[in-house]
Amino acid sequence: MKYRLETQCLHEGYTPENGMSRQLPIYQSTTFKYDSSDDMGRLFDLEAEGYFYTRLQNPTNDAVAARICALEGGVAAMLTSSGQAANFFAIFNICEAGDHFIASTSIYGGTFNLFGVTLKKMGIECTFIDQTLPEEELAKLFRPNTKALFGETITNPSVSVLDIEKFARLAHSHGVPLIIDNTFATPVNCRPFEWGADIVTHSTTKYMDGHAVGVGGCIVDSGNFDWMRDPSRFPGLTTPDDSYHGIIYAERFGKKAYITKATSQLMRDFGSIQSPQNAFYLNLGLETLALRMKRHCESALAVAKFLKTQDKVAWVHFPELEGDEYYDLAQKYLPNGSCGVVAFAVKGGRETAVRFMDKLQLAAIMTHVADSSTCLLHPASHTHRQLSDEQLSAAGVAPDLIRLSVGIEDVRDIIDDLTQALECV
Repeated sequence: MKYRLETQCLHEGYTPENGMSRQLPIYQSTTFKYDSSDDMGRLFDLEAEGYFYTRLQNPTNDAVAARICALEGGVAAMLTSSGQAANFFAIFNICEAGDHFIASTSIYGGTFNLFGVTLKKMGIECTFIDQTLPEEELAKLFRPNTKALFGETITNPSVSVLDIEKFARLAHSHGVPLIIDNTFATPVNCRPFEWGADIVTHSTTKYMDGHAVGVGGCIVDSGNFDWMRDPSRFPGLTTPDDSYHGIIYAERFGKKAYITKATSQLMRDFGSIQSPQNAFYLNLGLETLALRMKRHCESALAVAKFLKTQDKVAWVHFPELEGDEYYDLAQKYLPNGSCGVVAFAVKGGRETAVRFMDKLQLAAIMTHVADSSTCLLHPASHTHRQLSDEQLSAAGVAPDLIRLSVGIEDVRDIIDDLTQALECV
């Protein structure tokens, strides 16, 4: 029986049988016992499915990954230790030294640094682009060694909306997959595979967890990208892997080749596994994801409309606001709501922004975002402080930008808190 998304949030990934635990068990074990050496040997040769070491896979993690996979409409998924690990694995699974990929400049500051600095040290070059440029301009940036195109459904912190279909056309016309970070929208509000994306990543730390108790990430593969169409472009998937007796992932595992390689090769070597305990917490968060996202979006829109009326507010960006530059794209890709994050600025610049934030009583100043509780930060001073003014501008992060993550408290209390803080500046 095919369930709707709200039901999938509760029931996908784990189906207890007669007499089994109603809630997903926590398999808090590093290793798993087998009766014979041959049984375990087949696991190491990828000839059988099962578990032998939690650094690669764990039953708790796999059940939660299966739930997220179902929500996104993919064929395979894996959990990682963080959203950063998910984005790193997503790129590194198909890129190696000498390769190139393209990403929007408007992505989260940590991802920008990962792509522009750390991967560069590994010999992988990233070209950052203005995602609003016409297709013909963006097409000029692809190279023979380009392996992927990357963007965020809703950008962090500028809350702009990506034209996913445009990016999918660009990627596919150049023979590469489109990778989308869907953290802010979640599959409740957008399923990028339905618009042409090939791979989706998440920082599950955010709305999926929803309670700021566990750091984690996830990668989901649509199974739609044909790695064998141009096998010379993706040798990691289309040529023998000597570390697994010459297995060719695309031939052996078909639509699940990408996730199988990421699990058996990258997770084996880097060990960025999500702990089973955190996966258990994540599973609880997923159960109420659809309910919470509706509340986040309704309250954020109310807050954005309030801020728009305030004389001390310089500007407000929220894609569901009529007149916002991304309103039309939001109506197309996010008709049921976008997220709970509002970007705005108070008049007076960076110093006034800091004074305003210090006067808030309900909203907490935190690095976190997309939490059940209202929180905020000043990206230029916090998450994006490693970027130059030029890089901030290119990423759409103004020096006075405040990222407000609207929680699920009574929205009247949130607005009252904003009101009293604005009166103090």
